[in-house]
Amino acid sequence: QVQLVESGGGVVQAGGSLRLSCEASGRTSSQFTISWFRQAPGKEREFVATIWRGRNTYYEDSVKGRFTISRGNGAYTVYLQMNSLKPDDTAIYYCAGDSGLILSSIRGHRNYDYWGQGTQVTVSS
Repeated sequence: QVQLVESGGGVVQAGGSLRLSCEASGRTSSQFTISWFRQAPGKEREFVATIWRGRNTYYEDSVKGRFTISRGNGAYTVYLQMNSLKPDDTAIYYCAGDSGLILSSIRGHRNYDYWGQGTQVTVSS
Protein backbone atom coordinates (compact mmCIF):
# COMPACT_ATOMS: atom_id res chain seq x y z
CA GLN A 1 0.00 0.00 0.00
CA VAL A 2 1.02 3.59 -0.64
CA GLN A 3 -0.12 6.65 1.25
CA LEU A 4 -0.15 10.12 -0.29
CA VAL A 5 -0.56 13.23 1.84
CA GLU A 6 -1.03 16.70 0.37
CA SER A 7 -0.58 20.01 2.10
CA GLY A 8 -0.37 23.68 1.22
CA GLY A 9 -3.79 24.66 -0.07
CA GLY A 10 -5.58 27.81 0.97
CA VAL A 11 -7.23 31.03 -0.13
CA VAL A 12 -5.31 33.54 -2.21
CA GLN A 13 -6.13 36.58 -4.32
CA ALA A 14 -5.80 36.47 -8.09
CA GLY A 15 -2.18 36.91 -9.07
CA GLY A 16 -0.92 35.33 -5.88
CA SER A 17 1.04 32.14 -5.30
CA LEU A 18 0.74 28.90 -3.37
CA ARG A 19 2.95 25.84 -3.06
CA LEU A 20 1.43 22.40 -2.67
CA SER A 21 3.34 19.43 -1.31
CA CYS A 22 2.72 15.73 -1.73
CA GLU A 23 4.56 13.14 0.29
CA ALA A 24 4.36 9.47 -0.59
CA SER A 25 5.12 6.67 1.84
CA GLY A 26 4.76 2.93 1.85
CA ARG A 27 5.49 0.48 -0.93
CA THR A 28 6.77 2.83 -3.61
CA SER A 29 9.43 2.01 -6.20
CA SER A 30 11.81 3.73 -8.58
CA GLN A 31 9.04 3.62 -11.19
CA PHE A 32 6.54 5.39 -8.94
CA THR A 33 5.14 8.45 -10.70
CA ILE A 34 3.41 11.28 -8.82
CA SER A 35 1.13 13.67 -10.66
CA TRP A 36 -1.19 16.49 -9.71
CA PHE A 37 -4.84 16.63 -10.69
CA ARG A 38 -7.61 19.05 -9.81
CA GLN A 39 -11.36 19.00 -9.73
CA ALA A 40 -13.61 22.02 -9.72
CA PRO A 41 -17.28 21.76 -8.70
CA GLY A 42 -19.34 20.16 -11.44
CA LYS A 43 -16.32 19.38 -13.59
CA GLU A 44 -14.28 16.31 -14.43
CA ARG A 45 -11.04 15.67 -12.61
CA GLU A 46 -8.30 17.04 -14.84
CA PHE A 47 -4.57 16.52 -15.18
CA VAL A 48 -2.39 19.41 -14.01
CA ALA A 49 1.23 18.28 -14.03
CA THR A 50 3.60 15.36 -13.64
CA ILE A 51 7.28 14.76 -13.24
CA TRP A 52 8.26 11.69 -15.22
CA ARG A 53 11.09 9.44 -14.03
CA GLY A 54 12.29 12.26 -11.82
CA ARG A 55 13.33 14.39 -14.74
CA ASN A 56 10.83 15.32 -17.47
CA THR A 57 7.87 17.52 -16.66
CA TYR A 58 4.50 17.77 -18.38
CA TYR A 59 1.73 20.30 -17.83
CA GLU A 60 -1.85 20.95 -18.76
CA ASP A 61 -1.90 23.79 -21.27
CA SER A 62 -3.68 26.33 -19.08
CA VAL A 63 -1.03 26.15 -16.34
CA LYS A 64 2.10 26.18 -18.49
CA GLY A 65 4.39 29.03 -17.54
CA ARG A 66 2.57 29.55 -14.24
CA PHE A 67 2.91 26.22 -12.40
CA THR A 68 6.10 24.28 -11.73
CA ILE A 69 6.30 20.69 -10.53
CA SER A 70 9.47 19.54 -8.82
CA ARG A 71 10.83 16.82 -6.55
CA GLY A 72 11.98 17.42 -3.03
CA ASN A 73 15.12 16.05 -1.46
CA GLY A 74 13.26 12.91 -0.56
CA ALA A 75 12.58 10.63 -3.50
CA TYR A 76 8.85 10.67 -2.96
CA THR A 77 8.11 14.29 -2.17
CA VAL A 78 6.71 16.37 -5.00
CA TYR A 79 5.87 20.05 -5.00
CA LEU A 80 3.57 22.13 -7.16
CA GLN A 81 4.52 25.79 -7.18
CA MET A 82 1.57 27.81 -8.45
CA ASN A 83 2.16 31.41 -9.49
CA SER A 84 -0.07 34.01 -11.16
CA LEU A 85 -3.12 32.19 -9.86
CA LYS A 86 -6.47 32.86 -11.50
CA PRO A 87 -10.03 32.31 -10.24
CA ASP A 88 -10.30 29.47 -12.79
CA ASP A 89 -7.61 27.62 -10.82
CA THR A 90 -10.03 27.22 -7.92
CA ALA A 91 -10.45 23.49 -7.27
CA ILE A 92 -9.57 20.64 -4.99
CA TYR A 93 -6.04 19.58 -5.89
CA TYR A 94 -5.06 15.94 -5.56
CA CYS A 95 -1.77 14.18 -5.89
CA ALA A 96 -1.93 10.77 -7.45
CA GLY A 97 0.63 8.02 -7.79
CA ASP A 98 1.19 4.77 -9.58
CA SER A 99 4.05 2.44 -10.44
CA GLY A 100 2.59 0.96 -13.61
CA LEU A 101 2.20 3.98 -15.86
CA ILE A 102 3.50 4.49 -19.35
CA LEU A 103 4.08 7.99 -20.63
CA SER A 104 0.97 8.04 -22.78
CA SER A 105 -1.21 7.28 -19.76
CA ILE A 106 -0.09 9.98 -17.33
CA ARG A 107 -2.98 12.38 -18.11
CA GLY A 108 -5.75 9.88 -17.36
CA HIS A 109 -6.91 10.01 -13.76
CA ARG A 110 -8.35 6.50 -14.00
CA ASN A 111 -4.83 5.14 -14.54
CA TYR A 112 -3.70 5.94 -11.02
CA ASP A 113 -4.16 3.57 -8.10
CA TYR A 114 -3.23 5.87 -5.25
CA TRP A 115 -4.69 9.24 -4.29
CA GLY A 116 -4.25 11.77 -1.56
CA GLN A 117 -7.15 13.27 0.35
CA GLY A 118 -7.09 16.50 -1.65
CA THR A 119 -6.41 20.09 -0.65
CA GLN A 120 -8.65 23.04 -1.46
CA VAL A 121 -7.24 25.94 -3.45
CA THR A 122 -9.47 29.00 -3.71
CA VAL A 123 -8.48 32.01 -5.81
CA SER A 124 -10.56 35.13 -5.29
CA SER A 125 -10.95 37.81 -7.93
